[in-house]
Amino acid sequence: MTAEGEASISDVDGPGLDDAAAMRLLREGTLEVAGRLVEATNMTLYCSIRNGEHAAACVYKPVRGERPLWDFPDGTLAAREVAAYEVAAVTGWRIVPPTVYRDGPFGPGMVQLWIDADPETDLMALMRSRNPALRRMAVFDAVVNNADRKGGHLLPLPDGHVYGVDHGVCFAVEDKLRTVLWQWRGKTLPREAVNVLVRLEREIERGRLGRRLRELLTQAEVEATWERVKRLLATGVHPHPSEDWPAIPWPPI
Repeated sequence: MTAEGEASISDVDGPGLDDAAAMRLLREGTLEVAGRLVEATNMTLYCSIRNGEHAAACVYKPVRGERPLWDFPDGTLAAREVAAYEVAAVTGWRIVPPTVYRDGPFGPGMVQLWIDADPETDLMALMRSRNPALRRMAVFDAVVNNADRKGGHLLPLPDGHVYGVDHGVCFAVEDKLRTVLWQWRGKTLPREAVNVLVRLEREIERGRLGRRLRELLTQAEVEATWERVKRLLATGVHPHPSEDWPAIPWPPI
């Protein structure tokens, strides 16, 4: 992505922080806007954040900068991004970078650790691949009902790990799954995925995740998420595209 303003932030240690330290930095650090990501639909600000000896680059999406959507309630996208992180944290797959909901220079919003993707990776080749990291992401997207998994929302790292970002249009009650990762449709879920889904079902029903999601989403959206997890466990396969909703977001990259 391209930012208006500073092209980079020096003297940062974000990539070297573990998730607990990154979350603490994001919650407690001083946020300073450096530029704006001009390709983003909603206001997306590239920032530095510092707390004592720790500093990092991050993304700040204030609620006041969200454009209204016909199919999602106004002012809810930032909370949905945080809810996606909470689900991803329980999976243990580190799909979503550390993300918090907090106040900032333009009011409350989502703040997420900045991830520098590997510029040498061919995104078209990656999104068509059978990369196990993408298969985990496909399961995650089915759980959160991601309506916008574009190739540009994949952040591959040189070590092979792949992060996913931009989860503002997730958790709708209606089936809205749109993704470029359909290569496993109808395939049996790996044992690893089944184990994770069992954990998610338990955590949403009576664990901390369910309590946290109810703080961020409506009760109907939390129940729909739980039902999607149970449906995946009952079918035992990756979902097929819906016949009532476009299967791939536009543009796909």
